[in-house]
Amino acid sequence: MPKRLRKFIGCIAMVSFVTIYALLAMVLAQAPPVQSAAWYVQTLVYAVLGLCWILPMMPLIKWMERPDAS
Repeated sequence: MPKRLRKFIGCIAMVSFVTIYALLAMVLAQAPPVQSAAWYVQTLVYAVLGLCWILPMMPLIKWMERPDAS
């Protein structure tokens, strides 16, 4: 598969994943246990939710950047 096509497919997958993940993160952040927690717990939850999308994207980004087969 050409690198250009991999990047196109990867970009569509990334936008779809991040959109769904953002909606899920908003729901989790507004959950009653989080809202009633102390400010430092809320900050930790927001930081974790804000950074956790990166881990599933790493293999996709590596796949997108893989060189073309010669």
